[in-house]
Amino acid sequence: MKVTCPTCQTELEWGPQSPHRPFCSKRCQLIDLGEWAEEQKTIPCGASKDAETQLPDIEDIEAMLAQQEDAFFKQ
Repeated sequence: MKVTCPTCQTELEWGPQSPHRPFCSKRCQLIDLGEWAEEQKTIPCGASKDAETQLPDIEDIEAMLAQQEDAFFKQ
């Protein structure tokens, strides 16, 4: 089966003779890894930045803990 290298678009045979598949070479594999590391490539999560979950403030955490019974902390 023939595949195209995602980095340089070179066509290569998918098989044991291509140890860096789906890349044509170690160079193309490292270029791709660098793009992921620099966040040039990402996997969309479906949520927008505006809809990010916000962490509770320390006051909110302390209020939740104050509502717990003493038995909760002894478990």
